[in-house]
Amino acid sequence: MEVHFTPEQEAQLLEIASQAGTDAEHLVKNAALRLLERDARFRASVRKGMEQADQGDFVDELEMEARIDRMIQS
Repeated sequence: MEVHFTPEQEAQLLEIASQAGTDAEHLVKNAALRLLERDARFRASVRKGMEQADQGDFVDELEMEARIDRMIQS
């Protein structure tokens, strides 16, 4: 697989890679791998939520708001 960047984007990637002490190829590859891992976790979470919903396991709106408030305050 090949990925093409504009010259400006390549310059930015080279700068970031240099600051990170690596090369641009490794930087981009690691970013793509992190994206794939994050996507897999997200999809697994969605599947789990759908299974819970199918079983009638819901959180009502007030409880959800309370959970979000607690997360924000932490």
